[in-house]
Amino acid sequence: MRALLVINPKATSTNQRTRDVLIRALGAAVDLSVEETAYRGHAAGLAGTAHAKGFDAVAVLGGDGTINETVNGLLEGQPGEDASRRPNLIVIPGGSANVFARALGLPNDPVEATGAVLEALRDGRSRTIGLGQAIWHDEAAGQDPGPTATADHRNSRYFTFCAGLGYDAEVVRAVEGLRSAGYRARPTLYVNTAVRHFFVTDRRHPALRLVRPRRPETPGLFMAIVSNVSPWTYAGSRPITPTPWAGFETGLDVLGLRKLSLPSFLAFVRQIIGEHSGLPRGKHLVQVHDEQEFTLVATRPVAFQLDGDYLGEHEWVEFRSIPDALQVLA
Repeated sequence: MRALLVINPKATSTNQRTRDVLIRALGAAVDLSVEETAYRGHAAGLAGTAHAKGFDAVAVLGGDGTINETVNGLLEGQPGEDASRRPNLIVIPGGSANVFARALGLPNDPVEATGAVLEALRDGRSRTIGLGQAIWHDEAAGQDPGPTATADHRNSRYFTFCAGLGYDAEVVRAVEGLRSAGYRARPTLYVNTAVRHFFVTDRRHPALRLVRPRRPETPGLFMAIVSNVSPWTYAGSRPITPTPWAGFETGLDVLGLRKLSLPSFLAFVRQIIGEHSGLPRGKHLVQVHDEQEFTLVATRPVAFQLDGDYLGEHEWVEFRSIPDALQVLA
């Protein structure tokens, strides 16, 4: 098997010595080529040409952002192809949260995860997973936003585990600003930022509504979480599970908040921390399971995040479930 290993040298949980060990271990099992990312979007470009260069698999050592880029490169490199004709994906966690790797059942430690991947390679074990896709308008193009905007002014991106509009994306935006100022992406950074941001966000005027085909619209949402799998993210070792029924084998799940008072929000947070099989409860919650297509529309531009990556403010984002999109060795 020929494999391309894409490494983010700035991944937070690895160093050069660890990377050298992992390269030697993988290189002993496959015909391995190694590339380091040098700029944003580089991983997508490398993965996008992998099939044409004859690679059977693309391994990625990095956090969820680098993995997301790699996944998008694999799918954009072969649009319309079924998963079996694309290079397999190999995931080695190297970030702070590693949500996608953990959702695949891989250890959070990169060395242990490499051992699990080598076992999968030896046994010829893989799984096919579904992804989510988000489509939004490029407001900079100057057109009225909405589903009727021309295709030339639309952006799209696949996601592996989550997306969100509203409060959670505002927190991601704030954390990215802190990280650019030199703060490390520890769980405490996200928690502290979320607490501080709660008291300055607009908790009186909900901007979002959920629009589904052949269903009544659901207005009055302050935040909408879109999940392709559960957990949605992690606070250290503790999973965050607002949509516990979400999975790679089903459509997308949505959880919306109609109320952002302190008591209601604290009650919601208590229900989603840790492993849960049942759905969060509360009359202020909107829950949708196994949906194939829907749109989130806003009365004003609102923050948007995808796989933990802040993607600006938008007035509508269309979501689609993409079943059987990718084969993963795990």
